Amino acid sequence: MNFTTLLVANRGEIARRIIRTAHSMGIRCVAVFVDADAVAPFVSDADESVRLATGYLDGAAIIDAAQSTGAQAVHPGYGFLSENPTFAADVVAGGLIWVGPTAAVIAEMGDKLAAKRMAVAAGVPTLPSAEDPKHAADVAYPLLVKAAAGGGGKGMRVVASPSDLDEAVASARREAASGFGDDRVFLERYVAVSRHIEIQILGDSHGNLVHLGERECSIQRRHQKLIEESPSPAVDDAMRAAMSEAALQLGRAIGYQSAGTVEFLVDDATREFFFLEVNTRLQVEHPVTEEITGIDLVREQLRIAAGEPLGYDQRDISFTGHAIEVRLCAEDPGAGFLPATGTLAAFAPAETPIVRWESGVEQGSVVSVAFDPMLAKVVAHAATRTEAAARLALALERLHLGGVTTNRDFLAATLRHERFIDGGTTTDFIERCRPSLTLVLGDAELEWAATVAALWLQGENRATTPVLAELPSGWRNARLPAQAVSLRRGEHTVNVTYRSLRDGSFTIGDGAKARLHRRSPLDIDVEVDGRRSIVRVTRATDRLYVQSVRGTVEFRIVPRFEVPGSQIPTGSLAAPMPGTVVDVRVAVGEHVTAGSTLVVMEAMKMEHHISAPVDGIVTDVFVGAGQQVDNDAALLLIEPDGSEPEGPSDAGEGPR
Repeated sequence: MNFTTLLVANRGEIARRIIRTAHSMGIRCVAVFVDADAVAPFVSDADESVRLATGYLDGAAIIDAAQSTGAQAVHPGYGFLSENPTFAADVVAGGLIWVGPTAAVIAEMGDKLAAKRMAVAAGVPTLPSAEDPKHAADVAYPLLVKAAAGGGGKGMRVVASPSDLDEAVASARREAASGFGDDRVFLERYVAVSRHIEIQILGDSHGNLVHLGERECSIQRRHQKLIEESPSPAVDDAMRAAMSEAALQLGRAIGYQSAGTVEFLVDDATREFFFLEVNTRLQVEHPVTEEITGIDLVREQLRIAAGEPLGYDQRDISFTGHAIEVRLCAEDPGAGFLPATGTLAAFAPAETPIVRWESGVEQGSVVSVAFDPMLAKVVAHAATRTEAAARLALALERLHLGGVTTNRDFLAATLRHERFIDGGTTTDFIERCRPSLTLVLGDAELEWAATVAALWLQGENRATTPVLAELPSGWRNARLPAQAVSLRRGEHTVNVTYRSLRDGSFTIGDGAKARLHRRSPLDIDVEVDGRRSIVRVTRATDRLYVQSVRGTVEFRIVPRFEVPGSQIPTGSLAAPMPGTVVDVRVAVGEHVTAGSTLVVMEAMKMEHHISAPVDGIVTDVFVGAGQQVDNDAALLLIEPDGSEPEGPSDAGEGPR
């Protein structure tokens, strides 16, 4: 059954991705949106959009939107309702086509315990596990507590010893219930040095089933993927054949249709592989498979849903080159990858190198705690892995980005890390290799960026002055005086002094020479001591975002006279991100020890434990369970043992 109108039951970059392919096939697209996404790019990409009053999890409202707009099919993307068997069944019951596997298969594979049983029956190796925490000793430590439903790292905890088990189980249950509406958990053997390898499969309703090779997704934080690639640098032909056959065995056993992924854990020491789960949907990392095979997975999903046969078999599939994808996220690597919020003052990918951008945002987009922190996926395809990594790193470095803290600099540093280049991409990569979490600039780089910022700023001041705009900057009817601006980056303040010369050039500081060749509201063509560059610059209130060779440098323009503002109480523990307080575990007068959990917060469907930075006495508590708090809000006060607080510091590192 062919269809001409498709409703996309998702948002952001995946909604845009689906709409792009559907349009290329001549299919009209309907989007759904909530108020927070009213001006999001995917809404305008669609031919028509329907507002959801209650949210993206309201299946009945989504089905009603499809029926009222004449859509004949529903594509769920990933996340939200994509692996909800009840929603899939309701779509079909409503006379619509479901783009995905059957509701029965989703139900079977969505329950990780049932999926493991089926894998065992199909002869696929699995890790030792236990459904009851009382049997933890049978699994052996260290172990993982895992949610029986859902994925994405939610409801997952590493447990090193029996004393930590009860807390981990309770926390995982809460997170699983919040994320999936199902608080069941189970225990599984934890392999510390491992790789996550997944096999992409495609099946139609005519009994055809193929695999499209493997993807490695081992570099993770909080058990969530950050970098994916295909092929894996660790998989040889023999392992590839064995894993692919295991994936196909399981796919045949469950009668799989549509695009799906069979995930395996590989012990890096023994090279044994074990079944983890089946994702009955499109994966975030699907573009790397598309790049090396030339097969559009969304197109195949739509064809299969329409009842068409694949039209090819395993012998027709070939693989070319190497592809790597990174997930650009609004999060702070320097603060344990906590989610970040704000408004994207700058978001402008460079024209070269040519890479694939799958973005759900644009300049001016608001990033909130309501949704997943991923802003975009960036994919590079090249003849070799080394070239793909270098191309992707350069594309990230050349992205003009500001207004929201992101993992961009960490991703670029990882791609250029020698251990990444030589294939040492096990799940402990971040802890073991410690790539730079932020952009580290030398004094010369920082001064150069500050000089560019100062010259762009003086040009803006001249352009916006109400009188005498044609006169040189800082003009007097005597010797032109030096001008100064102070720019702050983190803990560093750079004082730039410059003097405008009568020939239009400038002297900088103690004698450096600079010349402005051109300036616009978007960039500046500037030469400093013979080094000429066209530099992208964006201003947002008191912030300047300057594009350097290795990334975007943010400066705060320091006012000549600082206005006193509200101060965080000395000795306070502050919220590291906006979110909801789930639990407060201490009361006034209690003694706490450094490292003990004091407050549990939830942001972006993940739990975050706020720990005591020092031993001390709780002297005040400002929040309670269920309360919404902003970033940097004071949570409680601690008086450290044996000493008075010394002043402000970062949350989690010391008392404020």
